[in-house]
Amino acid sequence: MTEFDDGVLRLGPFLNFTLGVIVLFVGKRLNDAVGFLREFSIPEPVTGGLLFSVLFAIVFVAAGLTVEFDLKARDFLLVYFFTTIGINASLKDLLSGGKPLVILLGLTIAYMVIQNLAGISVASLFDMPAAVGLLGGSVSLIGGHGTAIAWAPRIAEDYGVTSAMEIGIACATFGLILASLMGGPIAKFLINRHNLTPDRQEAQDVGVSETDKKEGIGHLDFLDAILAIHISAVLGLLLNRWLESLGLQLPLFVTCLFAGIILTNLEHRAFNLQRILHL
Repeated sequence: MTEFDDGVLRLGPFLNFTLGVIVLFVGKRLNDAVGFLREFSIPEPVTGGLLFSVLFAIVFVAAGLTVEFDLKARDFLLVYFFTTIGINASLKDLLSGGKPLVILLGLTIAYMVIQNLAGISVASLFDMPAAVGLLGGSVSLIGGHGTAIAWAPRIAEDYGVTSAMEIGIACATFGLILASLMGGPIAKFLINRHNLTPDRQEAQDVGVSETDKKEGIGHLDFLDAILAIHISAVLGLLLNRWLESLGLQLPLFVTCLFAGIILTNLEHRAFNLQRILHL
């Protein structure tokens, strides 16, 4: 579970997962206690993560102790995470986005091009392969950690970039933290400047069914969600292997995400996960 050797403390997957939960809860407590963190909508994982990063840095500087994390559980949790995103993706809501959604999509595509051009340009200045620039571009900044982790081994193998994983994760981490720290304050500034208010106040529906008025989440609700995730993941795995047989390689979490999207948006009752799995 843990090993200590030559100034390096290695934490196993179980402790890593536990520590991640603790970091989240610490971030929540800090956000609850510090007003400006709530006011500027700083995400709780970022608050806790930055604090623990500083603590680990202090331990390293003061005692020369390096903490390493076993990331075996990471790929498994990535599949869970992206599968849940797919299950909650409603094409009906997407189509109702209208003109604002089209504008946002256009801006996103434009910035993907800008990110890649900037990344390739910086990589060329340091005589690095263009693939390194892509790792520092849309692969990490749009795709995030999951995409960077998925494609780093292929880039390392095809282009000889031995540190592809570290580059991709570092860029994704910096992008995530900077976006989290900048997004809230910028949004608040724009809201105040233009005096923006919602057209109507809608009831919070996160985790609450509109048809079932019972409060709280029971054990069957929890198992219901787990079963939906596992069905989507199994179908995503089968889809991934089928695509590989056709010569198309995609990360497993991508096909699991697609499987979740497909299943949750099918119209027929017999295949609608939200109806099949609602106990």
